[in-house]
Amino acid sequence: MASATRSIVINAPVERVFDVIVDYERYPEFLTEVKSIRTSAREGNQVNIHYEVDVMKRIHYTLHMTEDRPRGLQWTFVEGEVMKDNRGGWVLEATPEGKTNAIYTVEVTLGLLVPKPLVHAMVESSLPKMLESFKKRIEGGAGR
Repeated sequence: MASATRSIVINAPVERVFDVIVDYERYPEFLTEVKSIRTSAREGNQVNIHYEVDVMKRIHYTLHMTEDRPRGLQWTFVEGEVMKDNRGGWVLEATPEGKTNAIYTVEVTLGLLVPKPLVHAMVESSLPKMLESFKKRIEGGAGR
């Protein structure tokens, strides 16, 4: 299992950060690897998110999200290609200056045929880029 935790300070209140994170269908607008997203089975603060992403090849997978407005969310793996497991979440903490410290954690297990160094490289290199994309989206005000 490859895992990583990263944090980033975003110049926006926690509620704004949370709203962008849970606007799943708009991810393809600012996350280049996400080609499409569809939600299903929404029940209260829980929803399934069906992803199509392009990371070396196109893969499909589904995550089950549990939202905890505005403190963050957690997800667990439902099903997918290449992956055996995917767990993680966002923790959002307000700073005294009205900014948000966003902490992102992910643990991914891929199939046996995927080399472990490649799994770690994907997690380690793509995570900072993804966090910067969220920061830019939120601070730029797009999608309001």
